Amino acid sequence: MPDTLTSLVPISVIEKLIAAALSKGGDFAEVYLERSRLNSAALEEQKIRTATHSVSLGLGVRVVVGTEVGYAYSDDLDVAALTDAALVAAAIAKGGKPHPPVRVAKGALPDRYPVAVVPDDVLTRAKVELLLRGDRAAHGHDKRISQVIGSFVDLTKEILVANSEGVLAEDRQVMCRLSFTAIADDGKGDRRSGFHGGGGRVPFSYYDQTLTPEAAATEAARMAVAQLGAVSAPAGPQVVVLAPGWSGILLHEAVGHGLEADFIRKGTSLYAGKLGTKVASELVTVVDNAELAHRRGSINIDDEGGVAGEKVLIEKGVLKGYMVDRLAAKGMGIAATGSGRRESYQHAPMPRMTNTYMTAGDDTPEEILASVAHGLYCRAFGGGQVDIANGNFVFEVREGYLIEHGKLTRPVKNATLIGVGPEALQKVTMVGNDFALDPGIGSCGKDGQSVPVGVGMPTVRMDGITVGGTDGG
Repeated sequence: MPDTLTSLVPISVIEKLIAAALSKGGDFAEVYLERSRLNSAALEEQKIRTATHSVSLGLGVRVVVGTEVGYAYSDDLDVAALTDAALVAAAIAKGGKPHPPVRVAKGALPDRYPVAVVPDDVLTRAKVELLLRGDRAAHGHDKRISQVIGSFVDLTKEILVANSEGVLAEDRQVMCRLSFTAIADDGKGDRRSGFHGGGGRVPFSYYDQTLTPEAAATEAARMAVAQLGAVSAPAGPQVVVLAPGWSGILLHEAVGHGLEADFIRKGTSLYAGKLGTKVASELVTVVDNAELAHRRGSINIDDEGGVAGEKVLIEKGVLKGYMVDRLAAKGMGIAATGSGRRESYQHAPMPRMTNTYMTAGDDTPEEILASVAHGLYCRAFGGGQVDIANGNFVFEVREGYLIEHGKLTRPVKNATLIGVGPEALQKVTMVGNDFALDPGIGSCGKDGQSVPVGVGMPTVRMDGITVGGTDGG
C-alpha cells in the first residue's frame, strides 16, 4: 500500500492549516484530505474497449461563519499551496486575529467494510476476464441477444477529516461495481434492453462467491428478451405493485431528497415543518442506514468526520427526522446525523442519503399479487425525476408486466409512474415480508456531486397511482 495520508500531510501541518483558516475570525474550520485510485475496464462488441487507471490527490479547506461557507482546495500538497487555500477559505470571515494551532486527536471508529486485499491490487487481466465471462454468458442465453456492454469499476478512497473542534478521523473506502447491458433484437424491428450488475464495499472475491459475471449478464439478457413483444402500457390511475429491492429507487428520489436537511433549512422541501405529522400510510417506515456491512451506501464516517449511523425518517407513517449535516444542524438548532457527504476534495459537504429503504411488512408477495384484479407490476426502474419543492415525480419503468386476475401476464413498454411523494406513500395498502436491498449499483446526483448510495424495499402495493403510457414503439 502507498504511504499513509499523514505521511503526505503531517498532523502538525493539518493543525496549522486549521489555525490559518480561522485567522480571519471564522466560527469553524475543517480540513479534508483525500487520495483515490480508480480502475475501470469496458467491453463492447465482444472486445475490451478500454482499461484505465487514475489517481486523485488533494486537500480542501472549509471555513464556516454563521451559515456562510468559504471553501478552497489544492491538488498541490506543498505547505505553501495548502496555506494559500486555507487563507482563501478564511476570506469568508472579516477581521479576527491569528489563531493558535488546534490540537486534533483520533477517536474510536467503526469498521463496517473490512477488505483484506483492495481491488486496486488485483491484476487488470482478472477484471477483464469477468467481462469476457459475462459477455459469453449473455450471448449464450438467447440467440436474440445482439449486443452486450459490460463495465467493471473499482475505487479505493482514503480520506482524513480534521476540524477546529479537535476531531481527527480517517477511513479507507473500497468500492467495486460490475454491470452489464444486453440488447435483444427479434429481427423484426423490436429491440429491448436489460441491465443488471452489483457490488459494494466488497473484496474482488465477491464476484466468484456472491455475484458471478455469468449471473449478472444472464439477468440482463433475461430482462431484455422478456420485453420483446411488449404491449403498450395502459394509462391512468391504477393499482401498482413494486418489486422488492431496486424499486427503492422510487423511495430514494420521491421521498428521500425531500428529507435532506439543506432543503428543510431553506424551506424548499414540502416536508419542512412537518416533524411529528403523518406523511405516509401507517404501513410505511423509512430508514437511512449507513451501518450495513459492505453495502454500497455504507460509510464509517461521513465527510465531516462524524460517525454515520441509522436514522429513522418515517415511522409508521409519521415523519420522525431528517438527514442532517453540520451546517444544517447549526442553522436549525438540531443535532447532526453524520449525513454530510461530498464527491471529492474539490467539493464542500452537504446532506446526503446512504442506504435508504422501506422496512418489511406482514404480507407475502403472493398475497399482494393475488389481491390485484388489474394493475401494473414494476420489476425494474430506469431513470426518474423529482421536484423537491412540490414532490412531483416521474419514473421510467424499465421492466413491467400487466397484472390480470392476480397473475403476471404480458410485458409492457413505455410505462412511467407519475405522482407526488407524500401522496404516493399515503396510497400504500400492502407491504411485503420479503425485504431486499438493491444489488449495489446506485449513485445519486445532487448539485453537481455524485456519491454512491443504496436503496431497498419489500414488495409493495400502491393504489391509485397514475401510470403514463403510450402507443409508441
